[in-house]
Amino acid sequence: MDIKRPPRPWYQKYLIHIVAGSSLAAILIYTAVLIIMPPRRSLSHERVRIAEVCEAPFMEFVEAEGIVQPIMTVQLNATESGFVERIACDEGAMLHRGDTILVLGNPELMRSIDEEREQWHKNRRNLHEQEIQMEQKSIDLRLQTLEQRYQIALLRRKLAQSREEYSMGIKSRAELDIVEAENEHLHKKLMLQMQSLGHDSAATILRRQMIVADREAAHRRLLAAERRTEGLVVRAPADGQLGHLNLIIGQQVSAGSKIGELKIMNQFKVGTQLSEYYVERIFAGLRAAIVQGEDTFGLRISRVVPEVKERKFAIDLLFNGDTPRNIRLGKSYRVKVELGQSERAVVIPRGDFYQKSSGEWIFRIDEGTNIARRVPIEIGRQNPEQFEIIKGLRPGDRVIVGGYDRIGDAEELIIEQ
Repeated sequence: MDIKRPPRPWYQKYLIHIVAGSSLAAILIYTAVLIIMPPRRSLSHERVRIAEVCEAPFMEFVEAEGIVQPIMTVQLNATESGFVERIACDEGAMLHRGDTILVLGNPELMRSIDEEREQWHKNRRNLHEQEIQMEQKSIDLRLQTLEQRYQIALLRRKLAQSREEYSMGIKSRAELDIVEAENEHLHKKLMLQMQSLGHDSAATILRRQMIVADREAAHRRLLAAERRTEGLVVRAPADGQLGHLNLIIGQQVSAGSKIGELKIMNQFKVGTQLSEYYVERIFAGLRAAIVQGEDTFGLRISRVVPEVKERKFAIDLLFNGDTPRNIRLGKSYRVKVELGQSERAVVIPRGDFYQKSSGEWIFRIDEGTNIARRVPIEIGRQNPEQFEIIKGLRPGDRVIVGGYDRIGDAEELIIEQ
């Protein structure tokens, strides 16, 4: 007996078509969702750097590599020419003021000093002889004056006797006139003698002054010649470290030539170079700092060289107080040079988001979630540590500042804990 089968459902006939159509529709819907929804990516919180937007003091500054230098470098020059006889210390030695560095020999100089000394002794003898001659002349003049006074005294008595004899008629008027004329002549001669003695005294005083001046000048020339021997010994003008001493025994050294340098070590300075972009904003007195761990060492700009070379200009900085431990010449430090006064601003730390977005957007984490979305921002001033935010963020917002090389083109991020 045949069993009548029930008719097949209509959809079985089109089952393959229905499954294919459903799959296609699902693909189209998924594609549309992907197109409509922004690209999303999941990242571990360890692969990104998250920071909080805050209102904090903002200081515009620039960082540069600073090299420790001596506060002053003194060039050592030879004041006399000669041959190197002895080198008393090596390059790099620490010296005190007055320490011998170099000894030179100069036979020609020693010979000229001996000649100058011999000439000084000769001049001294000549001047002494002149003094004796002047003294003898003064004595002769005084003797002549004394003799003249004696002759006048005798003639005065003779004149008195002649006048008495004339009154008694013993002598004639002519004889009396002769005695009176002789007396007048002797008085005039005595007056001239006294004038000559006075002139001689004045001339003697002047000649004595000239002799003394000549003697002192000759003595000064001798002392100057003898002091030249001190120039054959090069000494340290101050406490410091000797450098650039490149001489050998027997080498000829000319007067005025450089023989080395002395680096004054009682204080240090830091020299660095900045971009020409800051040349109009940098001036003496601006503050700077060196940060080492938890220690900060303050500096100030002491000198600005405005000349720009290879798009940079040089500055010197002095420490305001303490210096880093184990500071050494030539050691380098990162120096922060302030460009103005500190101001409060909305800031975020620096990160590689700036290279990715050119500072036009950043990922902000929605409050209370682990989803970060792109938001547009506007950046103002910046320093090597911070960006100033003008628009787009508020204090308290959490943003992703690092790890953008792993984000790609995603517009939303899911931060996995």
